[in-house]
Amino acid sequence: MAEIRTITDGLMFPEGPIAMPDGSVLLVEIGRGTLTRVDVDGRKDVVAEMGGGPNGAAIGPDGACYVCNNGGFKWHREAGGRMRSVAQADDYVSGRIERVDLATGKVEVLYDRCGDHLLKGPNDIVFDRQGNMWFSDLGKVRARDRDWGGVYWARPDGSEIKEVVFPFLTPNGIGLSPDEKTLYVAETETARLWAYPISGPGEVVKQSFPPMLNGGRLVSAEAGWRRFDSLAVEAWGNVCVATLMTGGISVIDPNGGEIEFVPMDDPYTTNICFGGPGLTTAFITLSWTGKLVAVDWPRAGLPLNFLNT
Repeated sequence: MAEIRTITDGLMFPEGPIAMPDGSVLLVEIGRGTLTRVDVDGRKDVVAEMGGGPNGAAIGPDGACYVCNNGGFKWHREAGGRMRSVAQADDYVSGRIERVDLATGKVEVLYDRCGDHLLKGPNDIVFDRQGNMWFSDLGKVRARDRDWGGVYWARPDGSEIKEVVFPFLTPNGIGLSPDEKTLYVAETETARLWAYPISGPGEVVKQSFPPMLNGGRLVSAEAGWRRFDSLAVEAWGNVCVATLMTGGISVIDPNGGEIEFVPMDDPYTTNICFGGPGLTTAFITLSWTGKLVAVDWPRAGLPLNFLNT
C-alpha cells in the first residue's frame, strides 16, 4: 500500500480537487455547498458559498474556477460525521454549470439547460486546449426512479452548449488523452471506462448499435463489486479512476485493461488530481471519511490546460 499522508480532514464530502500553483488545493465540499481552499498546512478557507451540490471543478482559460453543480443531495449520516448521498435533495430544482471568480467569490450560473431540457446532475469537467469544456451529467436518483445521464460540451462564456452523448448510464469522471484526440468517460454503476474519438468541437465518433449502446469503445470493465467515480490522466496516457466500494485508484491502460490498483482506506475514494514537483504527487479525496490525502505517485500526471503547475 502506498504511504498516505493526510493533508486535512473534517471536510463534508470533498470532491473535485485542483492542485494549484501555490501548493494549495481547491476542492468542493458537496455536503457543505462550498468551494474550499486547503492550504499546504491543512488550513481550510471557504472561497465561495455555492449551495446545491458543487461537484467536479476545473480552472478555465480566464483563471476562474468552473464548477459542475449537481443541484443537491439528500444525505445519510453516520456516527463520526461520515456521510454519503442517497437521493435527490428535497429542494432540488436542476443542475447547473457555475463560474466562480476566485478573487471575489462571486458565483455566476452559465448553463442550467441544453436546448429545451434542464441539466440534471452535472458531475465532472475538463477543459481542452481551445478553452472549451467537456462535462458529464450523471442525472439524479429518486425513491423509485432515476435519470439517464449524458455528456456535454460548452463554451466558457455561456454562449453555446451541445449534447455529445445521450443516453448514458451514470457518466461520471471525464478526461482527455494527452493528444486530446480521445475523450474518456467513467461509468459509475457498471465500473466501465469508455473512450470516444474526438472529431471536432463538441463532436465525437460513435460506434453504432450493435455492439455499443452509448457509442463508446470499451476500455476497461474489471469484475467485482466496484463503482467508478472521477478520473485523471497520467502524462503518458494511463487513466487513473477513483473507485468506490473497493476504495482506491484503478490505473487503466488506454488500450484496454487494468494495470494496477492502489488501495485507499475509504470505500468512497472519489477523485484524484496531480500536483507538486513534476506532477508526481496524487491528491485524492476520501469522501466518506472527509479527508484530502496525498500519495507519491510513480509516474507524472498530465498537465492540465490553463493551470500552470
